Amino acid sequence: MDPIKNKIQNSSRETRQDLLGKILSYSCILLIVLVVLSIFFFVASKGIATFTVDHGNFWTFLTGKTWNPIVNNAKGQPEIGALPMIVGSFGVTILAALFATPFAIGTALYMTELASKRGERLLQSVVELLVGIPSVVYGFIGLSVIVPFVRNHFGGSGYGILSGSFVLFVMILPTITSMTVDSLRSVPRFYKEASLALGATKWQTIYKVILRSATSGILTAIIFGMARAFGEALAVQMVIGNAAVMPKNLLSSASTLTSILTMGIGNTVMGTVGNNALWSLALVLLLMSLLFNILVRLIGRKGRM
Repeated sequence: MDPIKNKIQNSSRETRQDLLGKILSYSCILLIVLVVLSIFFFVASKGIATFTVDHGNFWTFLTGKTWNPIVNNAKGQPEIGALPMIVGSFGVTILAALFATPFAIGTALYMTELASKRGERLLQSVVELLVGIPSVVYGFIGLSVIVPFVRNHFGGSGYGILSGSFVLFVMILPTITSMTVDSLRSVPRFYKEASLALGATKWQTIYKVILRSATSGILTAIIFGMARAFGEALAVQMVIGNAAVMPKNLLSSASTLTSILTMGIGNTVMGTVGNNALWSLALVLLLMSLLFNILVRLIGRKGRM
């Protein structure tokens, strides 16, 4: 009977351990969900407060071209138009993605299809090094190198969307590269073997088979890189000029949602129109991050189908 009792006791002990593990796991999941919902509720409540005191609605806030939330104009009303910052954020994000994508795909293809083991390890180390460099270092390099380069070769003051795009290009390059490498490595090996067996060349196999099979993963990498660029603050703030006006071209000073937030949030009083307007910018930034996540989900679901 002793072996039977021991077996029952062991089974009961394992059952209690499983129950305790489930309780801990679900508690952690619930805590994470509550934290995320709390962040959304807090930012949304602060951001919506701007439109409850007769300062326009959310649409006029998104389409307004004048940002003057503290100093009153001739009409005695603050102007809180976020369109210049939205245009600046999308401008540097899209340009950085356009610059980084060809380099990232080329690097990923070399690492997965052409490089030796030693070359692959070397490039992997370089990519990891780029990830570990702080944003302020990128911003200082952009201020010291990219801004004078743009000023001397393209004109203008050197500060603007083009300079911000060059800085973000380097910053998001390792993100897109790493995710693209993972996507290329996830392509089934027999796809490549079948293509080569049918007489296709190596480059035909890469272009016709490997890249097309990894398209959803590459698009996901690009979206993640754009999300990284859209939320960057310090490095862009140092090279974009921080002028809250509609940019006339890529060489004129501009601003982004994050640059205006970081410069203004410490200089306003909680509850004032200027502070609420900054929280409205934070709400727009949060909604854009949510949009990027939704796009990633849709692309991933299409890839699985």
